[in-house]
Amino acid sequence: MAKVSKPVIYEHFGGKEGLYAVIVDREMEYVVRRISEAIAQGSARERVEQGTLAFLTYVKDHPDGFAVLAHDTPITSARGGMSSLLNELAERVGHIFLTSFKAAGYEPKVAPIYAHALVGMVTFVGQWWRGVRKPPVEEVAAHISSLVWKGLRHLPKRPEIVSKQRK
Repeated sequence: MAKVSKPVIYEHFGGKEGLYAVIVDREMEYVVRRISEAIAQGSARERVEQGTLAFLTYVKDHPDGFAVLAHDTPITSARGGMSSLLNELAERVGHIFLTSFKAAGYEPKVAPIYAHALVGMVTFVGQWWRGVRKPPVEEVAAHISSLVWKGLRHLPKRPEIVSKQRK
């Protein structure tokens, strides 16, 4: 094995920040690819389940990669870290919501609200799970998917704030 010093590695990547940016970009590409493949086909419910399971399995199998993505840092990659990852995933999930909403007679312009809510919920639960590592990711994914699916199945066409109606 060849010995390479830190300065040589940093020089190759333009510094410590450049190395970190490459690591973040590669990790983001991996996560987006896994989730995109998981949600590429199937019923809406299957896509929710498979996307959720794919993300949580990533958290389980790649805790260091997830830690790099979830870590707040002033060093930015070309894609910007966790915030960019969440936006990219929400955009991809949003296309599924958009198609499903149009087909069901819902207002398509609200699809991004639900896409960001779903991605945020799964990500936040993933952060929690990373710390406790139980129950198994399959069980956690089943709970999240059930919450999402049951909520979407009973989604009113025009949601309103209930407390506003009481006044």
